[in-house]
Amino acid sequence: MIRVPTSNLFLNRELSLIEFNKRVLAQAENRETPLLERLKFLSIVSSNLDEFFEIRVAGLKEQIKLGSLVRTPDGMESGEVFKIVSEKTHELVKKQYQLLNHEILPELAGEGINFLRRADWSGAQQEWVKAFFFRDLMPVLTPIGLDPAHPFPRVLNKSLNFVVQLSGKDAFGRASGVAIVQAPRVLPRLILLPREISAGGYDFIFLSSVLHAHVDELFSGMNVLGCHQFRVTRNSDLFVDEEEVKNLRVALQVELPHRHFGDAVRLEVSDGCPPHIASFLLDQFGLTPEDFYQVEGPVNLVRMMGVSDQIERSDLKYPLFIPGLPAISQKNRGDDIFQMMRKSDILLHHPYQSFQPVVHFIQQAAVDPCVVAIKQTVYRTGTDSVIMESLIDAASKGKEVTVVVELLARFDEEANINWAGRLEGVGAHVVYGVVGHKTHSKMVMIVRREGGSLRRYVHLGTGNYHPRTAGLYTDFGLLTCNEEICADVNEVFTQLTSLGKAGKLKHLWQSPFSFHRETLKAIKNEMQIAKDGRPARIIAKMNSLLEPEVIRALYDASSAGVKIDLIVRGVCVLRPGIAGLSENIRVRSVIGRFLEHTRIFYFRSDGSNNTYLSSADWMDRNFFRRIEICFPVLNSRLKKRVLTEGLKPYLRDNGQSWEMDSDGDYHLITARSSKNFCAQEALLTALSIVK
Repeated sequence: MIRVPTSNLFLNRELSLIEFNKRVLAQAENRETPLLERLKFLSIVSSNLDEFFEIRVAGLKEQIKLGSLVRTPDGMESGEVFKIVSEKTHELVKKQYQLLNHEILPELAGEGINFLRRADWSGAQQEWVKAFFFRDLMPVLTPIGLDPAHPFPRVLNKSLNFVVQLSGKDAFGRASGVAIVQAPRVLPRLILLPREISAGGYDFIFLSSVLHAHVDELFSGMNVLGCHQFRVTRNSDLFVDEEEVKNLRVALQVELPHRHFGDAVRLEVSDGCPPHIASFLLDQFGLTPEDFYQVEGPVNLVRMMGVSDQIERSDLKYPLFIPGLPAISQKNRGDDIFQMMRKSDILLHHPYQSFQPVVHFIQQAAVDPCVVAIKQTVYRTGTDSVIMESLIDAASKGKEVTVVVELLARFDEEANINWAGRLEGVGAHVVYGVVGHKTHSKMVMIVRREGGSLRRYVHLGTGNYHPRTAGLYTDFGLLTCNEEICADVNEVFTQLTSLGKAGKLKHLWQSPFSFHRETLKAIKNEMQIAKDGRPARIIAKMNSLLEPEVIRALYDASSAGVKIDLIVRGVCVLRPGIAGLSENIRVRSVIGRFLEHTRIFYFRSDGSNNTYLSSADWMDRNFFRRIEICFPVLNSRLKKRVLTEGLKPYLRDNGQSWEMDSDGDYHLITARSSKNFCAQEALLTALSIVK
């Protein structure tokens, strides 16, 4: 084993996350990306940064406040990490707004899509805005003048607010000089003006501009000296002591409202905000200059993500496509889903192939009189879900429906609580998994009475049961009635709903019991094969790579001569390309139209080509603090599909791939010839119908 100081073995997690967002921003910078999609990628960066501050930066600040001297795996203390994070994030945000103001908005204007400043409003537009203000905005505003009777208000997490500078005295003789106006959450932040008052094309105005134009109407008889947008980001990590609570659902319902008022971690203000007002706001939120972001434009670019949905310009968007169907579905359109599964396992590759067979699988089970039971895990499914409605329908018809709902799915807690209530209302069995372990596995099991006996059918996936994200995220799903796989799935459901020791599984690797152990075993097996002088190969595709023991095993395998390719979309703290340690490891990240979400683990294993799919990354939490499954693809034809669709195209990609160096920096892989190959585009062409 190579002996290298621990601090040199790992990169920093937070800095790796910032690197990921740089790669997302590069999609917005790329002129080959359709213009409205560039705006969307710019907004995605803001959305990612919001969560980064709410969770990761909030955690750093909490450690600093507690005086923690614990070092991260890369050897840095929390204070050191926070300082670098602040510096790099400020650079990223500055670059983001420069791109918005100097490239994207001018180019959109050239296409007749305008984001109008107040100075550019025509007379007709000014009249429309005035009417909108008095009709839709002013009635729901509550300006708060600050004085001893009106302290600084509680500002909601990520809400749009205005600090207003005033002079003069009001009707009661008060002259505080400062007021706070909170923008109503019920109103859109971007407003598309009616065509009849537009100069042609699409004209948008910001809600903030409407308020700026008429803010004096809120302070009769006083002089408005300034009005400035601001937005505060708060710690949004929920604290629920699962060991202490008696009812997790009730505890979460109590805790969720507090998410809006956690400790402040970031303050964003518009560019015109004067220093003394900025200092005043920082004091109010207990923040330092390192937490302060003054931006040249709207303080919330996430709101611009939906702009393209309001614009009918297909030439400025990615081409539409119709997801394809696997060959067995095309040949057997008249057969029911269970009949098809009895003929052969079915592999679905989303979004290139339709998610509809999964929906149909559950819908058919809900109405099929031969189906006696349905069991499903739910992590993220959305507020409007045809799958959940089918489960409710099945329970209403008297079928045994068991749903393992993960209440602690971050930012989906409220939706999941609501679904749990509706399911219980029709007699479904609703359980919340295992205390201290999130249920993150994606599985459905259907039990059907056939010829006097019961037969099980399952769907296992790498992604959520969410039809909308199935059109945006790359994922694999497997429909099978293999008896041994089904028996393993049944065992996992029994663990989740009952009590008792974990039984041995035939094929599945499961967290927190066997997944980590079997992963290490598979890596070490390749290492031994290499030591014996035979070809050894590992290819792994995932969202994040963080777990130290797995990383050390990969280093050892590399040192033994195993060729390792890691396709890691987001965070990777492994250092590739270090002589004597990781010279046989390559790390690449693919960022494109679709969010790469598939987890695939391939081990050559002397030609057996063992191939696994999973909902889990190689992270501590996935191995030890979650219920996860990693399932093999046993059918040789489908195994070949996973390799030829899920791995090999990404290793060829020279259009949207970034290669990582040993310092954690990424470099865009460029074509050595004039021809680019983009994995996502190739898969769209091969598996779907592009319009």
